[in-house]
Amino acid sequence: MSSILYQNKKIQYQVSGAGQPVVLLHGYCEDQQMWDHFIPLLPSAKYITVDLPGFGDSDVIPNISIGEMAEVIMAVLKKLKIDKIILIGHSMGGYISLAFAEKYPASLIGLGLFHTHPYADTELQKAARNKSTDFLNRNGAAHYAKQLIPKLFPAGFSRFNNSLVNNLIHRTSRFPVEGLICGQQAMRDRADHSKTLAKITCPVHFIIGKKDTTVDEKRALEQTTLAPKSLIHILPDIGHMGMFEQPKKTAELVREFINYCQRNLTV
Repeated sequence: MSSILYQNKKIQYQVSGAGQPVVLLHGYCEDQQMWDHFIPLLPSAKYITVDLPGFGDSDVIPNISIGEMAEVIMAVLKKLKIDKIILIGHSMGGYISLAFAEKYPASLIGLGLFHTHPYADTELQKAARNKSTDFLNRNGAAHYAKQLIPKLFPAGFSRFNNSLVNNLIHRTSRFPVEGLICGQQAMRDRADHSKTLAKITCPVHFIIGKKDTTVDEKRALEQTTLAPKSLIHILPDIGHMGMFEQPKKTAELVREFINYCQRNLTV
Protein backbone atom coordinates (compact mmCIF):
# COMPACT_ATOMS: atom_id res chain seq x y z
CA MET A 1 0.00 0.00 0.00
CA SER A 2 1.31 3.44 -0.96
CA SER A 3 0.15 7.04 -0.54
CA ILE A 4 0.55 10.55 -1.90
CA LEU A 5 -0.23 13.94 -0.42
CA TYR A 6 -2.91 15.93 -2.20
CA GLN A 7 -3.57 19.35 -0.68
CA ASN A 8 -1.62 18.08 2.34
CA LYS A 9 -4.09 15.20 2.75
CA LYS A 10 -3.10 11.54 2.53
CA ILE A 11 -4.49 9.59 -0.41
CA GLN A 12 -3.98 5.84 -0.17
CA TYR A 13 -3.56 3.70 -3.29
CA GLN A 14 -2.29 0.31 -4.35
CA VAL A 15 -0.65 -1.08 -7.48
CA SER A 16 -0.63 -4.77 -8.36
CA GLY A 17 0.49 -6.69 -11.43
CA ALA A 18 2.23 -5.44 -14.57
CA GLY A 19 1.29 -4.45 -18.10
CA GLN A 20 -1.54 -2.22 -19.32
CA PRO A 21 -2.58 0.18 -16.49
CA VAL A 22 -6.19 -0.29 -15.39
CA VAL A 23 -7.65 2.01 -12.72
CA LEU A 24 -10.59 0.68 -10.69
CA LEU A 25 -12.60 3.27 -8.74
CA HIS A 26 -14.90 2.29 -5.90
CA GLY A 27 -18.29 3.82 -5.26
CA TYR A 28 -19.91 5.62 -2.34
CA CYS A 29 -19.60 3.89 1.05
CA GLU A 30 -16.91 1.63 -0.41
CA ASP A 31 -13.11 1.59 -0.52
CA GLN A 32 -10.44 0.00 -2.67
CA GLN A 33 -10.73 -3.29 -0.77
CA MET A 34 -13.91 -3.99 -2.73
CA TRP A 35 -11.70 -4.97 -5.70
CA ASP A 36 -9.50 -7.43 -3.76
CA HIS A 37 -11.56 -10.48 -4.73
CA PHE A 38 -12.28 -9.15 -8.22
CA ILE A 39 -8.82 -8.40 -9.61
CA PRO A 40 -7.67 -12.07 -9.52
CA LEU A 41 -10.55 -12.85 -11.92
CA LEU A 42 -9.32 -10.29 -14.47
CA PRO A 43 -6.60 -10.58 -17.13
CA SER A 44 -2.96 -9.82 -16.43
CA ALA A 45 -2.49 -6.03 -16.18
CA LYS A 46 -1.25 -3.30 -13.85
CA TYR A 47 -4.20 -2.59 -11.55
CA ILE A 48 -4.35 0.70 -9.64
CA THR A 49 -6.94 1.08 -6.90
CA VAL A 50 -7.45 4.21 -4.79
CA ASP A 51 -9.20 5.04 -1.55
CA LEU A 52 -11.12 8.15 -2.58
CA PRO A 53 -10.91 11.12 -0.15
CA GLY A 54 -12.86 10.41 3.04
CA PHE A 55 -13.14 6.66 2.33
CA GLY A 56 -10.96 3.73 3.36
CA ASP A 57 -7.62 5.00 4.65
CA SER A 58 -7.60 8.30 2.74
CA ASP A 59 -8.08 11.59 4.56
CA VAL A 60 -11.19 13.71 4.25
CA ILE A 61 -10.84 16.73 1.95
CA PRO A 62 -13.54 19.21 3.01
CA ASN A 63 -15.95 20.42 0.33
CA ILE A 64 -14.36 18.25 -2.35
CA SER A 65 -16.22 17.99 -5.66
CA ILE A 66 -16.51 15.09 -8.08
CA GLY A 67 -14.28 17.05 -10.47
CA GLU A 68 -11.61 17.44 -7.82
CA MET A 69 -11.76 13.72 -7.05
CA ALA A 70 -10.84 13.23 -10.71
CA GLU A 71 -7.81 15.46 -10.08
CA VAL A 72 -6.86 13.19 -7.17
CA ILE A 73 -6.77 10.26 -9.62
CA MET A 74 -4.58 12.24 -12.01
CA ALA A 75 -2.22 13.09 -9.13
CA VAL A 76 -1.81 9.36 -8.41
CA LEU A 77 -1.14 8.67 -12.11
CA LYS A 78 1.47 11.43 -12.26
CA LYS A 79 3.17 9.94 -9.21
CA LEU A 80 3.28 6.59 -11.01
CA LYS A 81 4.31 8.23 -14.32
CA ILE A 82 1.38 6.65 -16.17
CA ASP A 83 -0.01 8.40 -19.26
CA LYS A 84 -2.67 6.05 -20.67
CA ILE A 85 -5.22 4.03 -18.72
CA ILE A 86 -8.36 1.98 -18.90
CA LEU A 87 -10.61 3.59 -16.26
CA ILE A 88 -13.48 1.64 -14.69
CA GLY A 89 -15.74 3.24 -12.09
CA HIS A 90 -18.49 1.76 -9.96
CA SER A 91 -21.43 4.00 -9.00
CA MET A 92 -19.88 7.23 -7.60
CA GLY A 93 -16.60 6.02 -9.10
CA GLY A 94 -18.36 6.23 -12.47
CA TYR A 95 -19.23 9.89 -11.85
CA ILE A 96 -15.54 10.53 -11.13
CA SER A 97 -14.51 8.55 -14.21
CA LEU A 98 -16.71 10.74 -16.40
CA ALA A 99 -15.29 13.91 -14.82
CA PHE A 100 -11.83 12.51 -15.56
CA ALA A 101 -12.89 11.80 -19.15
CA GLU A 102 -13.96 15.43 -19.60
CA LYS A 103 -10.67 16.76 -18.20
CA TYR A 104 -8.23 14.21 -19.63
CA PRO A 105 -9.75 12.46 -22.67
CA ALA A 106 -6.31 11.82 -24.20
CA SER A 107 -5.36 9.72 -21.14
CA LEU A 108 -8.13 7.17 -21.74
CA ILE A 109 -7.98 4.10 -23.94
CA GLY A 110 -11.18 2.73 -22.39
CA LEU A 111 -13.92 3.84 -19.98
CA GLY A 112 -15.98 1.36 -17.97
CA LEU A 113 -19.25 2.47 -16.35
CA PHE A 114 -20.19 -0.15 -13.78
CA HIS A 115 -23.73 0.43 -12.42
CA THR A 116 -23.59 4.18 -12.98
CA HIS A 117 -24.62 6.94 -15.43
CA PRO A 118 -23.58 10.43 -16.66
CA TYR A 119 -26.61 12.46 -15.55
CA ALA A 120 -26.83 15.06 -12.79
CA ASP A 121 -29.15 14.59 -9.82
CA THR A 122 -32.77 15.60 -10.17
CA GLU A 123 -34.22 17.95 -7.56
CA LEU A 124 -35.82 14.96 -5.80
CA GLN A 125 -32.48 13.17 -5.70
CA LYS A 126 -30.78 16.27 -4.32
CA ALA A 127 -33.40 16.48 -1.58
CA ALA A 128 -32.81 12.80 -0.75
CA ARG A 129 -29.06 13.45 -0.44
CA ASN A 130 -29.77 16.33 1.95
CA LYS A 131 -31.87 13.96 4.05
CA SER A 132 -28.99 11.47 4.06
CA THR A 133 -26.66 14.22 5.27
CA ASP A 134 -29.07 15.06 8.09
CA PHE A 135 -29.31 11.37 9.02
CA LEU A 136 -25.51 11.05 9.10
CA ASN A 137 -25.19 14.12 11.31
CA ARG A 138 -27.80 12.80 13.74
CA ASN A 139 -27.03 9.07 13.76
CA GLY A 140 -23.46 8.49 12.58
CA ALA A 141 -21.85 6.19 10.02
CA ALA A 142 -22.76 2.83 11.58
CA HIS A 143 -26.52 3.43 11.59
CA TYR A 144 -26.37 4.89 8.12
CA ALA A 145 -24.47 1.87 6.77
CA LYS A 146 -27.06 -0.52 8.24
CA GLN A 147 -29.79 1.39 6.42
CA LEU A 148 -27.99 1.80 3.08
CA ILE A 149 -25.89 -1.27 2.27
CA PRO A 150 -28.65 -3.95 2.16
CA LYS A 151 -30.66 -1.74 -0.24
CA LEU A 152 -27.84 -1.86 -2.80
CA PHE A 153 -28.56 -5.55 -3.41
CA PRO A 154 -31.66 -7.23 -4.90
CA ALA A 155 -34.44 -8.18 -2.52
CA GLY A 156 -33.57 -11.34 -0.62
CA PHE A 157 -29.83 -11.22 -1.36
CA SER A 158 -28.84 -10.25 2.19
CA ARG A 159 -30.73 -13.19 3.68
CA PHE A 160 -28.52 -15.69 1.85
CA ASN A 161 -25.32 -13.60 1.91
CA ASN A 162 -25.44 -12.22 5.41
CA SER A 163 -21.70 -12.43 6.05
CA LEU A 164 -20.79 -10.50 2.90
CA VAL A 165 -23.34 -7.73 3.55
CA ASN A 166 -22.37 -7.43 7.22
CA ASN A 167 -18.71 -7.13 6.25
CA LEU A 168 -19.53 -4.23 3.92
CA ILE A 169 -21.59 -2.59 6.67
CA HIS A 170 -18.71 -2.98 9.12
CA ARG A 171 -16.20 -1.42 6.71
CA THR A 172 -18.49 1.52 5.94
CA SER A 173 -19.06 2.07 9.67
CA ARG A 174 -15.35 2.85 10.06
CA PHE A 175 -15.40 5.74 7.59
CA PRO A 176 -15.52 9.25 9.08
CA VAL A 177 -18.95 10.86 8.99
CA GLU A 178 -17.36 13.94 7.44
CA GLY A 179 -16.15 11.85 4.50
CA LEU A 180 -19.58 10.32 3.93
CA ILE A 181 -21.20 13.75 4.04
CA CYS A 182 -18.64 15.20 1.62
CA GLY A 183 -19.39 12.31 -0.74
CA GLN A 184 -23.14 12.99 -0.60
CA GLN A 185 -22.63 16.69 -1.26
CA ALA A 186 -20.19 16.04 -4.12
CA MET A 187 -22.70 13.70 -5.81
CA ARG A 188 -25.56 16.13 -5.20
CA ASP A 189 -23.68 19.00 -6.86
CA ARG A 190 -22.01 17.09 -9.69
CA ALA A 191 -22.19 18.23 -13.31
CA ASP A 192 -24.11 16.45 -16.03
CA HIS A 193 -21.69 14.51 -18.22
CA SER A 194 -23.97 13.26 -20.98
CA LYS A 195 -22.15 15.55 -23.44
CA THR A 196 -18.83 14.15 -22.22
CA LEU A 197 -20.06 10.65 -22.98
CA ALA A 198 -21.28 11.72 -26.42
CA LYS A 199 -17.88 13.21 -27.33
CA ILE A 200 -15.67 10.43 -26.01
CA THR A 201 -13.57 8.65 -28.63
CA CYS A 202 -12.38 5.60 -26.68
CA PRO A 203 -14.53 2.48 -26.19
CA VAL A 204 -17.09 2.70 -23.37
CA HIS A 205 -18.36 -0.32 -21.45
CA PHE A 206 -21.78 -0.27 -19.78
CA ILE A 207 -22.69 -2.87 -17.14
CA ILE A 208 -26.33 -2.42 -16.14
CA GLY A 209 -28.26 -4.43 -13.56
CA LYS A 210 -31.97 -4.83 -14.27
CA LYS A 211 -32.61 -5.12 -10.51
CA ASP A 212 -30.59 -2.00 -9.69
CA THR A 213 -32.85 0.27 -7.61
CA THR A 214 -30.13 2.94 -7.30
CA VAL A 215 -29.74 3.70 -11.01
CA ASP A 216 -33.00 4.50 -12.80
CA GLU A 217 -33.49 1.90 -15.56
CA LYS A 218 -34.69 4.44 -18.14
CA ARG A 219 -31.58 6.58 -17.60
CA ALA A 220 -29.32 3.55 -17.50
CA LEU A 221 -30.54 2.45 -20.93
CA GLU A 222 -30.66 5.98 -22.38
CA GLN A 223 -26.95 6.54 -21.70
CA THR A 224 -25.99 3.60 -23.91
CA THR A 225 -27.12 5.55 -26.98
CA LEU A 226 -24.71 8.41 -26.26
CA ALA A 227 -21.26 6.84 -26.62
CA PRO A 228 -20.05 6.48 -30.23
CA LYS A 229 -18.19 3.22 -29.54
CA SER A 230 -19.63 0.99 -26.82
CA LEU A 231 -20.05 -2.48 -25.37
CA ILE A 232 -23.36 -2.93 -23.53
CA HIS A 233 -24.29 -5.63 -21.02
CA ILE A 234 -27.69 -5.63 -19.33
CA LEU A 235 -27.84 -8.31 -16.63
CA PRO A 236 -31.35 -9.44 -15.66
CA ASP A 237 -30.64 -10.85 -12.18
CA ILE A 238 -28.18 -8.26 -10.87
CA GLY A 239 -28.69 -5.13 -8.77
CA HIS A 240 -26.19 -2.40 -7.95
CA MET A 241 -23.32 -4.59 -6.73
CA GLY A 242 -22.58 -6.97 -9.58
CA MET A 243 -18.98 -7.53 -8.53
CA PHE A 244 -20.31 -9.10 -5.31
CA GLU A 245 -23.57 -10.59 -6.58
CA GLN A 246 -22.09 -12.40 -9.60
CA PRO A 247 -18.31 -11.84 -9.49
CA LYS A 248 -17.38 -14.44 -12.12
CA LYS A 249 -19.97 -13.21 -14.61
CA THR A 250 -19.17 -9.52 -14.22
CA ALA A 251 -15.41 -10.17 -14.18
CA GLU A 252 -15.79 -12.07 -17.45
CA LEU A 253 -17.43 -8.98 -18.98
CA VAL A 254 -14.76 -6.63 -17.63
CA ARG A 255 -12.06 -9.00 -18.87
CA GLU A 256 -13.63 -8.93 -22.32
CA PHE A 257 -13.63 -5.11 -22.25
CA ILE A 258 -9.99 -4.83 -21.15
CA ASN A 259 -8.93 -7.23 -23.90
CA TYR A 260 -11.03 -5.31 -26.43
CA CYS A 261 -9.36 -2.01 -25.47
CA GLN A 262 -5.93 -3.53 -25.80
CA ARG A 263 -6.77 -4.95 -29.24
CA ASN A 264 -8.23 -1.59 -30.25
CA LEU A 265 -4.87 0.06 -29.53
CA THR A 266 -3.14 -2.10 -32.08
CA VAL A 267 -5.66 -1.58 -34.90
